[in-house]
Amino acid sequence: MSSPAAERGREVRQRLLTAAVELIPERGWTAVSTRVLAERAGVTPSVVHYHFPSMAELLNEAVLGLMRQVLAASEEQVGEGGDPASTVRAMVASVAEYSGDDPTSMVFLEAYLAATRDAGLRERIGAELRRFRDGVGALLAAHDVPEPDATAAVLAAAIDGLLLHRALAEGPETRAVADVLGRLVPGEE
Repeated sequence: MSSPAAERGREVRQRLLTAAVELIPERGWTAVSTRVLAERAGVTPSVVHYHFPSMAELLNEAVLGLMRQVLAASEEQVGEGGDPASTVRAMVASVAEYSGDDPTSMVFLEAYLAATRDAGLRERIGAELRRFRDGVGALLAAHDVPEPDATAAVLAAAIDGLLLHRALAEGPETRAVADVLGRLVPGEE
């Protein structure tokens, strides 16, 4: 059993992470300051640095937590797919709710951009993406899809690209995307 102080500390830490995820799409990665974050979380600026060694580490942890949540939800949906074509449809469906300029998509985009300048963040995001692709690759391999790992990587990259394009221009409907990507794998059994 944890102490009340430890529980309060976990709660404050979570409020800081939540505030960061809210502020990144509103202001942009580099404009999230200690002061603004503390204000949003309802704490003093000194509390931010009590819980995190730097703003970069706080932002990294916040976006990685969100990415894990989104990928876990997608993995759950994809795992229910069954055959390869259903797996592809499930991958596309798992991102249908994201417009490309919604807060979650914006956090991903900001994090990807920040990762181009932060090797540690790049490695941590890369590890999450590899884990996701490995899971999809295993599903595809179980159905004898040729080059399942490469196919999984292409599918994941196509989904990321779709979200990027949605933020910039109206894109194809989800069904059309699923049909096109579905051609990468054998049809339903």
